[in-house]
Amino acid sequence: MSKLLLSCKNIYKSYDDMPVLEDVSLELHRGEIAAILGRSGSGKSTLFNLLACLDTPDSGQIEHHARVGYMMQKDLLLDWKTVQDNIALPLLLRSVPPDEARATARKYMPIFGLEGLENRWPATLSGGQRQRCALLRTWLYSQELMLLDEPFSGLDALTRAALYKWLLEHKEELGLSILLITHSIEEAILLADHLYILQGELPSRLSPPIENSRTEAASTPEQILEREKLRQQINAALVN
Repeated sequence: MSKLLLSCKNIYKSYDDMPVLEDVSLELHRGEIAAILGRSGSGKSTLFNLLACLDTPDSGQIEHHARVGYMMQKDLLLDWKTVQDNIALPLLLRSVPPDEARATARKYMPIFGLEGLENRWPATLSGGQRQRCALLRTWLYSQELMLLDEPFSGLDALTRAALYKWLLEHKEELGLSILLITHSIEEAILLADHLYILQGELPSRLSPPIENSRTEAASTPEQILEREKLRQQINAALVN
């Protein structure tokens, strides 16, 4: 078993006496991509805020064994900073000298499909380029563990597909370990090694992990049948 990077056990969270999450437990190990699916308002972003230590649970235990990088739904690029300075921001906040921080950002920009954009302004970038900037910035903050909150939801289908392909191709090279929130069953099946479902009316509970023998394309009859069974299993968990 690979190194445990993140775990939470028996998390309970409420706001103004309204319970939101109850008895939530999960684990993420190095090299894994796990997806959390759930209906709108089921507490997915609340759970991420807890895991990123932006909020505290009423009860339960959260353990981190790696620095956590958290990428929210919006890319949050700073319009008055160049692309390389946006990417270098987490290094600058850790008191890395500016020239060194920018050099590190430039080093990884080609891997993230951003070569030649170092001195561009965020307003001149496409949606896909902005998301790549945000991904690289998040990865530079924590090269072990990333929480991604619907990172592809605002992109067109072709751009999403290109980013899915890039993520899977570079997963091992970059040592990516990702916990991903998504509303898309197909996105979860394509990217995740296992899937969690936030179930029920509030307070939501997290299902046991659903294992996914991930394949980029279901091409054989057996793979197509297996994927359809997985869709049915996920849909059944979502309506419970």
